[in-house]
Amino acid sequence: MTLYNHTYDEESDSQRGNVLFLILIAVVLFAALSYAVTQSSRTGGGDAGRETNLIASAEISQYPAAVKTAIVRMIINGTTYEQLKFNPPSAFADIAGEETEGVFHPLGGASVFQNASPDMMTSGTAGIWYFNENFEVLNIGTADPADGDGNEFIAFLPGLKQAICSRINEEVGLGTTIPNATTDMSAAYEDTFDDTDSETISTEAHILGSVGGTTSLAGQPFGCFRNNGGEYVYYQVLSER
Repeated sequence: MTLYNHTYDEESDSQRGNVLFLILIAVVLFAALSYAVTQSSRTGGGDAGRETNLIASAEISQYPAAVKTAIVRMIINGTTYEQLKFNPPSAFADIAGEETEGVFHPLGGASVFQNASPDMMTSGTAGIWYFNENFEVLNIGTADPADGDGNEFIAFLPGLKQAICSRINEEVGLGTTIPNATTDMSAAYEDTFDDTDSETISTEAHILGSVGGTTSLAGQPFGCFRNNGGEYVYYQVLSER
C-alpha cells in the first residue's frame, strides 16, 4: 500500500511539473510576442499608418457601393433616374406620397443613411456624403452632356484626410500624387439631389478628367482629388450615363 501511494505521488509531481513547464513556456512566448509588438509599433509606425489608411479607404468605397446597389434595384423596379431622391431620414416628410423614390426610404431603396467616421476627416467630425448629378467623369458612360444627355450620379465625400486620399489613389493605380483641381467646385459637389430639385438630370457638367488639374481621373469610376488647393474630396460614380 505504501509503495502504491509513493508511485501515485511521483506521477502527480510529474504532472504538476509538466503543467508548470508549459505555463513557463507560455509566459516566455507571451513576453516575446509583447516585445515584438512593442518594437513593431516603435519602428514600424509608417507601416501601421498605411494599413490604417488602407482599411479606411476600403470602408469609404463600400458605402457608396451599397447605395449604388439600392439605386440599381430601384431602377429595375421602375423608378427613373430623374425620380431618384436622396432625402435623409430627417426629411422623409418632404417626400410623402413619393416614398418609393427615396433612396434611403424603407419603401424606396432602403439604403442605410450614414456619415463617414470622424477618424477619417481632417476636421475630426463626422463626414457628410453628398449625392448629385452635377458632374460627368470623362470616359465613363456614353452620355455626353454637350448633346443634352445627363451627367453621372456621383457620391462625394469632402474633407478627407490627405493620407487616406493618397492611399485611395494609390490603390486604384493613380499613384500617391493627388490631382489638384484648378477651379473651386465645392458648390457643385456639396449638393444633394432631393425633393427640391426638378426631375431633370443636369446637362451642365463639371467634367472630372477634363477640369484643369484632374486629367488623371479620366476613366476612373472612383478616386480622390483636391479642390483648388483646399480640401480633399473622394468621389464614386453611382450610375454611369
